[in-house]
Amino acid sequence: MADGFSHMDRDGNARMVDVSSKNDTSRTAIVRGLVRLSAETMRLLKADALPKGDVLTTAKIAGIQAAKRTSDLIPMCHPLPISYVDVRFTVHDGDSTIELECEVRTTYRTGVEMEALIGCQVAAATIYDMCKAVQKDIVIDNCRLVYKSGGKSGTFTAE
Repeated sequence: MADGFSHMDRDGNARMVDVSSKNDTSRTAIVRGLVRLSAETMRLLKADALPKGDVLTTAKIAGIQAAKRTSDLIPMCHPLPISYVDVRFTVHDGDSTIELECEVRTTYRTGVEMEALIGCQVAAATIYDMCKAVQKDIVIDNCRLVYKSGGKSGTFTAE
C-alpha cells in the first residue's frame, strides 16, 4: 500500500483491494437523495400525466438495476452477491420534492455503500429523464450515505 492508500500498490499504481482474507459479514447501506421539481411537474407526476409514463416505478427499477451493476461502473468496486435492494420514495407536495432512499444488503467481505449511492443517483437521474419533457431545470440534490452497518468499521449513522 502506498502511503496508506488502499487502492494503490507500492509503486503508486491503481489496484483493487484484496478482500479474500476478510470474513463475510452482514452489511447494509442506506443512501438518501432529493429531487426538486416545479409545482406543475409535481402535479403532472401525481396525476400520472407525464408523457413518458410511470415515473416512480421506472425510477425504482432503474435504481435496483444500477445497484446490481455498480462494479461495472466504478473501476475498483468488487462485484457483490447482493441480497436485497430497494428504492423508496417520499413525495412532498408542499415543496415539490421527492425524497429517495436506496437500501442495499449483502453478506460478504466488503460493504455496499457504493451500490446504494449508485442506486439512489440513477433513480434520481431516471426521475429527471422521465420529467425532462416538461421541465429542464430539475435539481438532484443532497445524495449521501445516511446509514451503514457491518464490517470492521461497524455502524455509521449520519446526523
